[in-house]
Amino acid sequence: MDLRALAQRRLPSPIFHYLDGAAEDETTAGRNTSSFNEARLIPRCLVDVASVQTATRVLGQDIAWPVICSPTGASRFWHPDGELAVARATASTGTLYGLSMNSTHGLEEVASASAGAKMFQLYIFKDRDATCDLVERCKRSGYQALCLTVDTAVTGKRERDLRTGWGGPINLSLKSIASFASHPRWLLGQARKGLLSMPTVATMAGTTSIVAQTQYIGRELDPSVTWKDVRRIIELWRGPFAIKGIMAVDDARRAVDVGATAIIVSNHGGRQLDGAAAAFEVLPAIASAVGNQTEVILDGGIRRGAHVLKALARGAKACSIGRPYLYGLAAGGEAGVIKALDILKTEFVRAMQLSGCTDVRRIDNSIVDGRSGA
Repeated sequence: MDLRALAQRRLPSPIFHYLDGAAEDETTAGRNTSSFNEARLIPRCLVDVASVQTATRVLGQDIAWPVICSPTGASRFWHPDGELAVARATASTGTLYGLSMNSTHGLEEVASASAGAKMFQLYIFKDRDATCDLVERCKRSGYQALCLTVDTAVTGKRERDLRTGWGGPINLSLKSIASFASHPRWLLGQARKGLLSMPTVATMAGTTSIVAQTQYIGRELDPSVTWKDVRRIIELWRGPFAIKGIMAVDDARRAVDVGATAIIVSNHGGRQLDGAAAAFEVLPAIASAVGNQTEVILDGGIRRGAHVLKALARGAKACSIGRPYLYGLAAGGEAGVIKALDILKTEFVRAMQLSGCTDVRRIDNSIVDGRSGA
């Protein structure tokens, strides 16, 4: 949260609130984190925890600890190096980076920025040929996994963006314009990098204008997508494949049926449907329903290392974070991302030791109070 405070100081107000905000009253976003408080750890003592094992394998990749960086769009908004900084940071800390289709550096450029494990996130567009072309580009660029986001049939109502004028269409208030003017360091950093664009989308949209690219995405998001479409993409990809946005047990079972190798339990950080359950609340039922048929990853609300431990105890194979590493990116670029990841990993290791856990592969529900959760 110190990184969050620093990010707020360094970013123009509309940009910070776009990062920090969520849908409507932001109840679900808050619940994503507060729900962890209802699961109380039951530590075991006199266990040799001088050394603990944190390494695991997710989406076909060996990672140093069970936290990956979730795909988040337009990372140049937070720092000029954007996705390139995050790709380098995740590689140096031994974890996996999920690149958003809406990235401000192209998928090929990010692929060549580091040798670390990478997953590409996409949506199924109305133009199915364009979607399939993206999959082929990922194959050629060496992405090891694919992630399909399925909870954005329409965009949530994000009221902070409406108030600052950063919603669609952009209509900045005088206060917002003044905030940009009062952050010359941010403006200079962006100017040095040149025109803001989403290069991966630009190829499909046929324009270098980020406003036009955003409009193209809005037009192409297809509310008629079904499981049949998902199965076709999985068959085209033929590799580790995650479906992100699963919150219901029946949907988790369907994801297994169509061939997903991972389920990301997520409500989009509370940015879509306010009033939806917290991801941590539905995790136990989903993990129980799918068993070992697919990997379960928890996304949403992680702010402490102990949250990761609780998620693993409730059945997750790993956790996915968004805002925490973006706070670090805004606060200090690549070094800030590394710092954010280091804070969480250090806390996670300490929580394991204090709970008497020696190996992430052996964490189970016995370390969490049975009265909280399923």
